[in-house]
Amino acid sequence: MEKIKLTINGIETEVEQGSTILEAAKSVGVYIPTLCHLNLDGFEICNEVSSCRVCMVEVEGRPALVTACSEKCAPGMVVRTDSARALNGRRTVLELLLSNHPKDCLVCAKNLDCELQFLAKELNINQIHYEGEMMDYPVDTTSRSLIKDPNKCIMCRRCETMCNEVQTVGVLSALNRGFNAVVSPAFNLDMADTSCTFCGQCVAVCPTGALTEKNEVQKVWRQLNTPGKHVIVQVAPAVRVAIGELFGMEPGSISTGKLVAALRRLGFDAVFDTDWAADLTIMEEASELIHRIQHNGVLPLLTSCCPAWVNFIEHQFPDMLDIPSTSKSPQIMFGAMAKSYYASKMGLNVNDICVVSIMPCIAKKAEAARPELSIGDNSNVDIVISTRELGKMLHEAGVDFKRLADEDFDQLMGESTGASVIFGTTGGVIEAAVRTAYEWVTGETLEDVEFTQLRGLEGIRTASVQMGNITLNIGIAHGLGHARELLEGVRSGKYDLHAIEIMACPGGCIGGGGQPYHHGDVEILRKRQEALYQEDRNKHLRMSHQNPMIQKLYEEYLGEPYGELAHDLLHTTYTAKERI
Repeated sequence: MEKIKLTINGIETEVEQGSTILEAAKSVGVYIPTLCHLNLDGFEICNEVSSCRVCMVEVEGRPALVTACSEKCAPGMVVRTDSARALNGRRTVLELLLSNHPKDCLVCAKNLDCELQFLAKELNINQIHYEGEMMDYPVDTTSRSLIKDPNKCIMCRRCETMCNEVQTVGVLSALNRGFNAVVSPAFNLDMADTSCTFCGQCVAVCPTGALTEKNEVQKVWRQLNTPGKHVIVQVAPAVRVAIGELFGMEPGSISTGKLVAALRRLGFDAVFDTDWAADLTIMEEASELIHRIQHNGVLPLLTSCCPAWVNFIEHQFPDMLDIPSTSKSPQIMFGAMAKSYYASKMGLNVNDICVVSIMPCIAKKAEAARPELSIGDNSNVDIVISTRELGKMLHEAGVDFKRLADEDFDQLMGESTGASVIFGTTGGVIEAAVRTAYEWVTGETLEDVEFTQLRGLEGIRTASVQMGNITLNIGIAHGLGHARELLEGVRSGKYDLHAIEIMACPGGCIGGGGQPYHHGDVEILRKRQEALYQEDRNKHLRMSHQNPMIQKLYEEYLGEPYGELAHDLLHTTYTAKERI
């Protein structure tokens, strides 16, 4: 591609034609603040009108300041990002945004993690010169997963771009004009009344507290301090490679042992691993896949571990509800076993057990509330908190996470294999299923358990795995926009697949809507992913059907995989829903 030369703050540089001033500035180490712009794994989130105007710079010969995120570089262009005119322009814009923003920073969910707050500090704004009327919209708390506070919306429209262009859900859009402009569902519908999947990616990219997860920390504290309550906790695989970031540890630090120790410090009666339930999920899902192949069942089979993805297919592809696996997610399988098998083994009354989940995904909150995932009137999972919420609990309790000595999960539902660990990254669920299915179908020992052809961070990828005389064609997608493309390809006949794994979030659960904010840095996701693969390699047992505690569960309680009792407790149904 043709190169052009320009000067930024007196520094001559050369960039590809079509580059923006923002990109050119980064290439020479010049920082320009942004709010509406975010680069997420190569996908540039920036609305066409560059609405926030925070990145304004001065270009020689131009009568007005220009926005660096959208202005293309031109040959011989001379740019000043640090001129008095550019700095005053940014300060004025930021002060105007702050003048219509709530001043409750100390009690805001995004306090010290708010990009607007950070820029106010960076631009040395300690006084607002513009006072006047402020927006007064009702706060939407109808969703089980997230809270939408329009009064904190700065119209950066990142969430709109994420929802519509990246995830293709189409729930959020800009409403009204001028002072009353806000991003919201059409007709200002409550989030609970829309086709929102609750993937939480809007929360992940929102620079302020306009979109946050529904905080359930106080519910956990109340249960921990309720006499007679037996409170147990499960931890999803992606949490252990991200929680350390909230305590100053490097992204990708494997914190499994410290995490167990920390949860015991909070007072949980038992600390278990969702990985155990992931192994159980593979027993059911692999059995279901083999059964469909051998009995001419509906193919492809779609893994069903991701609740945002389940919401997506129910709303967007209701004609395809016969292809998802009926297996419940590991979170829900754990809850079902906790309130049946575990209760029986421990001699506990089911009503005295409270199951708390630590999840990387805020859609898990809504999943736990689905009526079809309950045992009578008793929910399989009672409370779900995100990785971020757990971090807040630990800070609140004064737990010095980095200094904790490693501890092991409690037994009975704490043993896991390497296959379950990789559930936390895109491609991991289907790779875990293939490891088990291979040995079951061929009757041979699988020497090399790593199916590297199923790994990567490409949005859509396909691969084939030979299992005896069966060639298994597999599709993988992460991000709901990619999921839509893959499903439309299946529907049109473009793809001929036996099994598909879909995860709603970038990189899978490692990039979940409840994880520590990565601010678009894909390298953080790569480090989390590699940590999960390393955790898999560290395991002595690396295939789900090798888990002795899972074997014991079937021998003592469930009978055979995909059997009658397993169907009653571990499988579910899906419901076509209106697209709103």
